[in-house]
Amino acid sequence: MSEKEDKPKKKTRREFLQQIGIVGAGTILAGSAIYAGFSYQNKKKPGDRIKVLTAENELIEVDKNDTTKAKKVLATDLTELQKEGREGIPGKRWVYVVDLSKCRNARKCMSACNEAHHLRPEQHHINTLLMKESKNTPAYYMPKPCMHCDNPPCVAVCPVDATYKRPDGIVLIDNERCIGCRFCIAACPYSARILNWIKPEKEEEDKGKTYNVELNIPQRLGTVSKCLFSADRIREGKLPYCVSACPNGVYYFGDENEDAVTNGTTKETVPFRKLLEDNGGYRLMSDLGTQPRVYYLPPKNKSYPFQDKDKPEAEKDVSEG
Repeated sequence: MSEKEDKPKKKTRREFLQQIGIVGAGTILAGSAIYAGFSYQNKKKPGDRIKVLTAENELIEVDKNDTTKAKKVLATDLTELQKEGREGIPGKRWVYVVDLSKCRNARKCMSACNEAHHLRPEQHHINTLLMKESKNTPAYYMPKPCMHCDNPPCVAVCPVDATYKRPDGIVLIDNERCIGCRFCIAACPYSARILNWIKPEKEEEDKGKTYNVELNIPQRLGTVSKCLFSADRIREGKLPYCVSACPNGVYYFGDENEDAVTNGTTKETVPFRKLLEDNGGYRLMSDLGTQPRVYYLPPKNKSYPFQDKDKPEAEKDVSEG
C-alpha cells in the first residue's frame, strides 16, 4: 500500500457531523423543532449541558449558561468577517415595516435581493404572495421575508451555531459552519429558509472570494440561505436592497431604539410606533411567541385597484390561456 493510501483523509466539518449521527437525527428533531425553539430565551436551566463543535472537529460539552466558554470555543475558527457579522451594529435594534396597501407585485425587491446574494431565479429570500381572505374580500399582495424573530426557533435547533441572533435584532446564517441538516428549515413557522440543493448561480465567479456572512457570498452547495435584512448594506449606513429597489413605497426600515423608520421610495423618515398605531400595524402569527421584527400595515385604502393584469403569469388561471 502506498504512503498516500496509508495517510488518513482529514474529514470536513460536514462529514464529521454526519458520521456521528447529528444529521441522521433530523427526522426526530424536526418534529419537535418549533416547540423547542420557543424556549430559546426563557427556559434555560442551570446545569443543562450542550455540545459545542471546536475548530478541531471535536464535540465538547459546556454548561448552556456558560456563554463565555461557549463563545470562546465557537470563535476559534471564525474569520474577522464572521466575528464582525456576529457582533452586529452596537446600540441598534432594526425593524422592517411592510405597507400592504402599496404593493402591486412589481417584484423589484425580489430581483434586487437575488442579484445581491447571487441566488438562482427560482430561489427567494423574499417572496410576494397573492392573498385573499375570502371570496367576498379583495385580493392583495403580501411580501414575505424572514421575520428576524426575537425568539427564533431556528436558532434554538441549530446543532453547530451556524444560525444565530445578533444583539441588533438580525438573525443570520454562517454557511462556513452550516452542515445542511435543515433543522432550522423544519423549525421556521414562516417557511423563510431555502437550501442550496444544486450548484449556486455564480459559484465559478465567486470562487476564491473571502466569505462574507453579512452578504452570504459565496453561496455554498448543501447549505441553508435566507433573508439577511441586507446586513452588509446596513453596516454601510444604507437601506436594504429590497427597500431601495421598490418603486411603490411599500417598505420602511429603521431603528426601533430611535423610533424612526425610513421609506425606501420617498426617503421620508417617520416615527416607527406612530406609523404602527395610526395604521393598525401587526405581526404574522404573533400568537406563536416568535416575536417577529417585521411588521405589516393592513391593505386598507389601497393606493391602486387590484387588477388581473397585475398578476404574474404564473398566478393567472390556466383557463385564461
